[in-house]
Amino acid sequence: MKPFPPRALMAIFAVLASMALAFAAPAQAAPGNPYQRGPAPTWASIAAETGPFTVAQVTVPSGSGAGFNDGTIYFPVDTSQGTFGSVVIMPGFVAPQAEIAWYGPRLASQGFVVMTLDSNALWDFPTDRSNQQLAALNYLTTQSVVKNEIDPRRSAVMGWSMGGGGTLESAANTPSLKAAIALAPWDVTNPAGQITVPTMIFGADNDNVAPVSTFALPAYNALTNAHDKAFVELKNADHFTFASPNTTVAEYSIAWLKRFVDNDTRYDQFLCPTPNDPNTVAFLNTCPL
Repeated sequence: MKPFPPRALMAIFAVLASMALAFAAPAQAAPGNPYQRGPAPTWASIAAETGPFTVAQVTVPSGSGAGFNDGTIYFPVDTSQGTFGSVVIMPGFVAPQAEIAWYGPRLASQGFVVMTLDSNALWDFPTDRSNQQLAALNYLTTQSVVKNEIDPRRSAVMGWSMGGGGTLESAANTPSLKAAIALAPWDVTNPAGQITVPTMIFGADNDNVAPVSTFALPAYNALTNAHDKAFVELKNADHFTFASPNTTVAEYSIAWLKRFVDNDTRYDQFLCPTPNDPNTVAFLNTCPL
């Protein structure tokens, strides 16, 4: 008899967990969630390059708003289900917006308004990147051409490398955010102890720029005030894995944003029980269930 593949086992565990919840804690369900967007998710749907929403994009030239450089907004065309949560994504040291551009349409097609950025200067450090990220978020939700598609109460931040360090600083300074995702974060400070926002941190086992043991894992361990947190260490990956499309990064980023920006408990199944994913070296979380 052939052993079950890891994804099949994960699906079985998710079903068993859902059955247990149905009998033990029905009050935790969220029927009629006003923020729920899109059809019932599956492993295939969160791994897909394109989600259920058709996406359009608009360029934001430099000077469009105060405190940030330029960017691109990706947004769902269909607004029949209501407004969407928003995500602002910051690149890393000397990295142009092009290196994080793949996150824009991928996340937007799952039901988010996403803005990717260029930093003011390629060599900006994390604190500057955080300030720019939050300025762009303010612009996106209050001044942009798609502001009416956005629920300004449901925003998230995301970033890679020094942009990931900036993301942690943004989360530490903005407790009203619904979620944060730091991709191989680099920062000389560790602000994670101040964070109460649900935060997911990614690392890579072969990262020599921001080694997991120096940056990502200490940040995760310092998230003592964040009730919901997760740490994902990618297998056979390095610092630049995050700068091109990656299914594992997309899957768990989508699940995290859906769960906490949209309060959509249908995505619990991808986070709990803690996945035994063959594409990861380590997966730690507090389980939103």
